[in-house]
Amino acid sequence: LADTPSFVVLITGCSSGIGLTTAVTLARDPQHRFKVIATMRNLNKRDKLEETAGDTLNRTLEIKQLDVCDEKSIKVCLLLTLILSLSPVLSVNNAGVGMIGPIECQTIEEMKVVFETNFFGVVRMIKEVYPDMKKRKCGHIVVISSVMGLQGIMFNDVYTASKFAVEGFCESLIIQALKFNVYISLIEPGPVVTEFEMKAYEEAARGDYSGTDPVTAEMFTNMYLNNSKAIFNSLGQKPDDIAEHLLKVILAEVPPFRHQTNPIYTPLTALKHADPTGDLSHSHICNKILHSLICSCHPLILSHF
Repeated sequence: LADTPSFVVLITGCSSGIGLTTAVTLARDPQHRFKVIATMRNLNKRDKLEETAGDTLNRTLEIKQLDVCDEKSIKVCLLLTLILSLSPVLSVNNAGVGMIGPIECQTIEEMKVVFETNFFGVVRMIKEVYPDMKKRKCGHIVVISSVMGLQGIMFNDVYTASKFAVEGFCESLIIQALKFNVYISLIEPGPVVTEFEMKAYEEAARGDYSGTDPVTAEMFTNMYLNNSKAIFNSLGQKPDDIAEHLLKVILAEVPPFRHQTNPIYTPLTALKHADPTGDLSHSHICNKILHSLICSCHPLILSHF
């Protein structure tokens, strides 16, 4: 892909955050290597993307409707893309939803919504683009995953599970995909300061946690939520950072399967594989993180791992 002079990039979840920034970054490429199809579920939210895109709009960037939870929506968008331009050879799966809090306060239906978007949304997209990539013996599928797809974090149980599912799915698929010269890359950020994240934490702060016990409610509201903002401020990356990392990945001569954007988290995820008993990645690390949260010494959380 690095030698291809021009190719189509289809990106999901472009109404804000990482998706929006990535779409505009690629559309503004000085070498004009990318034709960006920036998609979103609700086109009523396109204003910010249009404003940010500026003179790239309808030139190197087009906005289309696509709901990763709706197979018909995906098929229609891909059909229009094929008619108006070349077949997409690069698919960036960014659309996602979050969920934080005690599981006793979350319904099974709410959990299913997270999986419908974060996991099955990725599966639906890959099912549609993968066969054509195999026929052409060329393609690249990029998935915005998370370090939480490698290591669980308390009160992110369902979100983490959805990312674990994505990681396992792609880890299995890559074995056969490479036989067809189709690359799969998992981009694994840590905290990223976006409207998506901030909105999730604001909603959580207003939540009702009477459905759980007082100790758990206290841990979540007064310890986890209060300290998470400081962690984002001290360790969080910006969407621009993730877009630059993604650009490097898609232009690599041999794109990596996994790429972590924040090296401070690499020791945390590595310990999980270093100790098959799980003691390091669960008891030891969780105790250190819990202690750090209580002490509010966030920048030091990972410095001793």
